[in-house]
Amino acid sequence: MNENFQVFEQVVSSRRSLRAFLPRAVSQELLESLFNVAARAPSNCNTQPWIVHLVSGAKLEALRKQMPDEFMEGKISMDFPYAGTYEGVYKDRQHSAAKALYDALDIHREDKTRRQEAFMRNFTFFDAPHLAFFFLPEPFGLREACDLGMFAQTLMLALTANGLGSCPQTALSLQVDLVREQLGVDASNRLIFGLSFGYPDPDAAVNSVTTERAAVTDFVTFHR
Repeated sequence: MNENFQVFEQVVSSRRSLRAFLPRAVSQELLESLFNVAARAPSNCNTQPWIVHLVSGAKLEALRKQMPDEFMEGKISMDFPYAGTYEGVYKDRQHSAAKALYDALDIHREDKTRRQEAFMRNFTFFDAPHLAFFFLPEPFGLREACDLGMFAQTLMLALTANGLGSCPQTALSLQVDLVREQLGVDASNRLIFGLSFGYPDPDAAVNSVTTERAAVTDFVTFHR
């Protein structure tokens, strides 16, 4: 195991979905560097099928106010269907992750009010100063969505390597009509998810949450 791999392993192991951020903004220079690095992600035939709308400042604050209100009013719109339900081992992992989160927040299972409050923080972006929306241009589909995922993962690792944190959020794809209206996004670009990011709040208990990973032998079949 060489030194470069050890550094890489540390970055990967350090990346977590964080849910509390400081108000400190990331400089424009660093933002551009991060996305330049992310753009080195692979894609089928080098199509680079990703469109990103990065929101900060006054525009972000407007969304931070509107999204919770419209969600509570039942104004839901999606480009891609999402049920949010799983079966078998995948359901077990979903429940385990939720338990780790609520335990860190000291929210008991029967406390539905506080659980709802915790969920609604998705729509205020956990106080993050930056928000990225990831769109897939038409007519791209599942294969290219995988490419976009690799782009987003590269970005999240770049953020971690620079002392920043992030939280990828499917919840932010539930109001695509509002996002399109506020950001002027063409209907040919379909929203997959959002990413809240910035400098992590080191004192927030929720940022201590870690989730377990399956053993390699649970998901890799070695053929020799």
